[in-house]
Amino acid sequence: MAKEELRSLRSTLETLKKESLVLETDREVDPKLEVAAIQKRLDGGPPMIFNKVKGYSNARIATNVMGSDKIIAKMFGCEDRKSLKFKIHESIIRPIPPKIVDKAPCQEVVIDKDVNVWPVLPMIQHTPTDPGRTMGAGKTVASPKHFWGGWHISYNRMNFREDLGWKNTSTFQISPGSHTDQIATKYYKKEPIPFTINIGIPPAATLMAGAGFMYTILPRGCDELGIAGAVQGFPLEMVKCKTIDAYAIAEAEFVLEGYLDTTKRVWESPLAERDQKQGVYPFHPEWSGYMGKAYRTHQFTVTAITHRKERPIYDPLIVHGYDNHNIDVICREACFFELAERISPGFCMDTHIPMCIPDWGGVIFQVRKRRVRDEGYPKNILAAALSCSLGARFAMVVDPDINIYSTDDLLWALVTRVDAKEGITIVAPGGMGQTFQPAERSSAGEKEWTQSNIRFSGAIGVDATVPFQYRDAFLRASYPIDVVNLKNWFTEEQVGKAKSFQEPYARWFGESGI
Repeated sequence: MAKEELRSLRSTLETLKKESLVLETDREVDPKLEVAAIQKRLDGGPPMIFNKVKGYSNARIATNVMGSDKIIAKMFGCEDRKSLKFKIHESIIRPIPPKIVDKAPCQEVVIDKDVNVWPVLPMIQHTPTDPGRTMGAGKTVASPKHFWGGWHISYNRMNFREDLGWKNTSTFQISPGSHTDQIATKYYKKEPIPFTINIGIPPAATLMAGAGFMYTILPRGCDELGIAGAVQGFPLEMVKCKTIDAYAIAEAEFVLEGYLDTTKRVWESPLAERDQKQGVYPFHPEWSGYMGKAYRTHQFTVTAITHRKERPIYDPLIVHGYDNHNIDVICREACFFELAERISPGFCMDTHIPMCIPDWGGVIFQVRKRRVRDEGYPKNILAAALSCSLGARFAMVVDPDINIYSTDDLLWALVTRVDAKEGITIVAPGGMGQTFQPAERSSAGEKEWTQSNIRFSGAIGVDATVPFQYRDAFLRASYPIDVVNLKNWFTEEQVGKAKSFQEPYARWFGESGI
């Protein structure tokens, strides 16, 4: 895909449509449950565009935009997920700072009087137990004035509570320890914090919005939007807001201008407020795959809504799906690779976070031992990975011959190569945990589950590498697949039918000869 086509979400989708990589429909869709249900039915598939949204005649919905890592790689001109990861890694090292512009598509329409989000944004309801339609689509941007000189972007779930008739006020969930939490802590009860909530943004910026909790590599004050600029190959454009001292992503479809008020605490759901209990009543699903819980949060006030004039696109995010997973982990994979590089340059070959290790839950490292003295590096990398990434519960180091993109092969390595006595490291519990992990919420015991008393329940590091001096004993069987051409014995149709019965792991056997 040409660089210019990455400038906006709509130009990216138009290009993908030309290559038949988008599902598009003019059939009306209801943002209440139907959008999330359709995306879940096609989880991991191509982007989808709904041109007719119930109750919103001038809006469209695009979802599953990042559902396929193959399509994401194609967006950025990469051969596959692995090459995209290394492109992001290079961008972390050499960011391209954003460019300030005076005029922007996201401000073609400005609503700064009688602000009411409900008739404008087609927010979705994820599950029947949700407290209604909520907003997980917004990408929060903090400007250099409030982020130690850098540009920050993140996801923060919001609920404009219908039961209370909120039109321009919402809850604002912040993950403990995150960059947004660090900003809120700095200005806590001192002054309102101006943020923009950007919806329908350029794909590179979306990838960075999910790149949290690797702060040894992406410290506060870093240029997260500059990394996005390097990934897409040109600077992201930013525009000064109409009502607050902050900036919005110029090519966004919708923008909410507003401020976070840390002097007020509000409840995410009516049930939680009724019983004054946190971490009990359902919200919407979380990245860990479990149902989210409602908490008491800071309050966000919207001072203006700006958007494109021509049928703006709302891109909701269902959680614990491949769309959410790819957004959250591809940059994190690059950060983990850089972490390993800083420990021992050239030792790590690749990193991967499979879907079964949800988002912030951990990572797989692939390494190549070059000499006997490399033996200690796997444990160094495991210790670093599990201690510097909030929420990480599992990390594994494997050899070059292991397919880190196959969970079958990872389990094979676990069973055949791990020394249970020496190869497994248990990181002791007791540190700060994640509210979105049930095992860590339950560590609060009989106490109320708040964001301050969640305790880390421990993590596992696995060294599944072969001892350097015994590497010959672990040589994998390799069949001579290159000496045959199946078409010499069978028709192309017969070969295709035979391969259709193969499980993914078996197909890899056939392609690799292992």
